[in-house]
Amino acid sequence: MVASRNYGDFASEATFEIKQCDLHRLEEGPGTTAVMTREEGLQYYKTMQTIRRMELKADQLYKQKIIRGFCHLYDGQEACCVGIEAAIKPTDHVITAYRAHGFTYTRGVPIREILAELTGRKGGCAKGKGGSMHMYTKNFYGGNGIVGAQVPLGAGVALACKYFAKNEICVALYGDGAANQGQIFETYNMAALWKLPCIFVCENNRYGMGTSVERAAASTDYYKRGYFIPGLRVDGMDVLCVREAVKFAAEYCRAGKGPLVMELQTYRYHGHSMSDPGISYRTREEIQEVRSKSDPITLLKDRMVNNNLASVEELKEIDVAVRKEIEEAAQFATTDPEPPLEELGHHIYFNEPPFEVRGPNQWIKYKSVS
Repeated sequence: MVASRNYGDFASEATFEIKQCDLHRLEEGPGTTAVMTREEGLQYYKTMQTIRRMELKADQLYKQKIIRGFCHLYDGQEACCVGIEAAIKPTDHVITAYRAHGFTYTRGVPIREILAELTGRKGGCAKGKGGSMHMYTKNFYGGNGIVGAQVPLGAGVALACKYFAKNEICVALYGDGAANQGQIFETYNMAALWKLPCIFVCENNRYGMGTSVERAAASTDYYKRGYFIPGLRVDGMDVLCVREAVKFAAEYCRAGKGPLVMELQTYRYHGHSMSDPGISYRTREEIQEVRSKSDPITLLKDRMVNNNLASVEELKEIDVAVRKEIEEAAQFATTDPEPPLEELGHHIYFNEPPFEVRGPNQWIKYKSVS
């Protein structure tokens, strides 16, 4: 048992070699070593394991038809959101696309509120009205359903950071499938002109819906896509590599040097969404190879155990506690009531007097309360 082992037996921290980032228009980039304390390692492990288990539970609830509609799962990409959050401040800003469950959790929304939002219940983080693609919390702006549309919004958030001189940054994320959108290049141009404190992050999981990056993009060097904006290509399966790269990028932006483009090379285990089995355009063997060689949770676990930052038994206890938390959250998400119909028009505005909203025809009206 873990309790019988003295915590003084563990190392307090360890230094790790990490993969060197590819650079674009940068003379130097993040270092190739990273220091991780025992407390940080345990936190990263628990957070990634929680996201993994949450997504597997969402898969189960979807197949039981308790979750309906669009549902894009994040398992396999956990190192991206956990590494980013570890490198920025709570007062910084994040906006992403519709594969948003992981970021919703790392930005501070409890698991039960995420699962309740997925099941459309009143206790969800968007009161059951947002679903999988539209979750929000303080300094987290979703969850956006339109491909690529969150990127100019992220630049707008970065413009506000600069305008109010708060020394804050915005991380605007999009996938490789959105990387060819014209609005992204327009945003690059404005962000470079105005030197906005924005990190544009392309989560390259190798497939945009069912199309491989090689078939969709004339150039798959997404970190170079900013041309006149410096860029980094990062191992997105290594939480420490992501953390160090985002720390570097955040310091760059806070120094007033303008935006930076970052490509995180990652992989999703599920299909594009729950309606996609994910094996018509890639093989089961490919997925299994990534799982066996590059899984972000296994990589972190091996590092911690091999460097005496934690024991296998201790990490197993975390796994048990995470599973228990997920089961309790799922119980809440399946028993909490759905929002009543009369609240359908609520929360359109933040701080406005009540007003009426037109329903599906002109004779049906709903009251909207902030």
